[in-house]
Amino acid sequence: MRDFHAPGRSPVLATRGMAATSMPAATLAAVDILRAGGNALDAAIAACAVLAVVEPQSTGIGGDCFCLYAPAGQGKVVAMNGSGRAPAGATPEKLRADGLTAMDPTSAHSVTVPGAVSAWAKLNAAYGRMPLDRILAPAIRLAEEGHPVHPRVHSDWEAATPKLKKNAAASRNFLKDGKAPAVGDVFYQKTLGKTLRAIGENGARAFYEGEIAADMVATLRAAGGTHTEADFANGLDVAEFVEPIHANWKGLDVYQCPPNGSGLLVLSMLGVLGQCETPEGGPLSATRLHRHVETARLAYRDRDAFLADPSQVEVPVAKLTSAEYTTKLRALIDDEKAMRELPPAGLAEYLPVHRDTVYLCVVDEDGNACSFINSLFESFGSGILAEQSGVMLQNRGYGFRLQDGHPNCIAPNKRPMHTIIPGMVMENGRALMPYGVMGGHFQPMGQTLFLSNHFEYGLDVQAALDLPRLFPYAGKVQIERGIPSSVVDQLSRLGHTPELIDKPHGGGQAILIDHERGVLIGGSDPRKDGCALGY
Repeated sequence: MRDFHAPGRSPVLATRGMAATSMPAATLAAVDILRAGGNALDAAIAACAVLAVVEPQSTGIGGDCFCLYAPAGQGKVVAMNGSGRAPAGATPEKLRADGLTAMDPTSAHSVTVPGAVSAWAKLNAAYGRMPLDRILAPAIRLAEEGHPVHPRVHSDWEAATPKLKKNAAASRNFLKDGKAPAVGDVFYQKTLGKTLRAIGENGARAFYEGEIAADMVATLRAAGGTHTEADFANGLDVAEFVEPIHANWKGLDVYQCPPNGSGLLVLSMLGVLGQCETPEGGPLSATRLHRHVETARLAYRDRDAFLADPSQVEVPVAKLTSAEYTTKLRALIDDEKAMRELPPAGLAEYLPVHRDTVYLCVVDEDGNACSFINSLFESFGSGILAEQSGVMLQNRGYGFRLQDGHPNCIAPNKRPMHTIIPGMVMENGRALMPYGVMGGHFQPMGQTLFLSNHFEYGLDVQAALDLPRLFPYAGKVQIERGIPSSVVDQLSRLGHTPELIDKPHGGGQAILIDHERGVLIGGSDPRKDGCALGY
């Protein structure tokens, strides 16, 4: 039971349906879809489309999507990879000829063909109940009628102002007198509303072919990209159902999407942490946090060496998540001191700064559970706006490298290493909890912290999201202000270099399904503007 004298909020409880997202309008849209007879997947797509309008720095139809869906009564988890591919003309030689020595986040070369709309359409066709035009209606209305800017959205928008100023179209449409909209300003995206309406009426083909695709291609070509209308036409079918990966941890089956996503890091980290006894000091003890940091350092080292598009290179998922391998990793962790140097995994120097993403989850009254994530990667993606269609284009290609021979080197029609990872916990063949933690590269760290907070330390869903976080980055450990100074001092004595950060780590949502009592228990991260709602 939480301390009702202290700031915070209780988890949300309901019996029939629930949604948790990073913006109230998106949560409400999802609940409205559920109450109108839609299922969890319909509601998730509706919420995501709304977020593309009201949280434009984080997500949009110019981005990518991953989804885990647990249909009620089927004892399985369905995985969707909705990440786009590099254009056919994207070769290391071409990029070097254009003067790049490394991937540039605001270059057209970092724009992969968006996969989100392809994923939405395929998920809707396979598992949805409602037509796309009905699902997208709330987002269309908000785009055309406007929506007030919320505090966290404003903060991120303000920080991205220099990027938006680099692109004339983005500056015209997303800045007012060179500044981000203020909190409470009503922001309109009427052109985006028109594009969403076309998708609702004519399906994904309206996005990947015709005038909308032509606008995106012309915009990218003008910015120096190699993109063609044929690349976008091929994007119509880029989303694909894939076999999820999973591991057993504390008697629970934790599911993730396979590479090119980073979900294998969650399974690897849980494999290591599952071998540790729970320390007596609780979830904010120096021992717990030290182990978590050391585990993350090892897992991210492996990510940077091996994670890439499995259709073009071999990714050793089985090895990196095996009990044999995670046991060896656990043996490297000393509770008394931090590792001065990591054992080599190869090319582990690359770890860009955090990114922007939206995560949401929905459970309907039939028990269908959806874990859904959609992203532009960095804040406002590439910052390149296709003005006639209102589409802000992602910069997922910034996850590529230019080093020949590296598994993640850019290549034609290749998917980049991806950071966005929805999560799903199953128990005895039934969905127990769709969950996720946004925050780009932080996500595996955030997911494992959250899972441990709840299932190991017994914090309720909301408290498990609220708890202060930390993340090893660039040789330091980035600390949120809520971690006690005495614990920070102990981490320093163990050999870590703590560093306070301005913005908190990520944001998450989760819905726990209490099958025995027939109750849904939801939480939404206070680091974002959102909420959980049920009925």
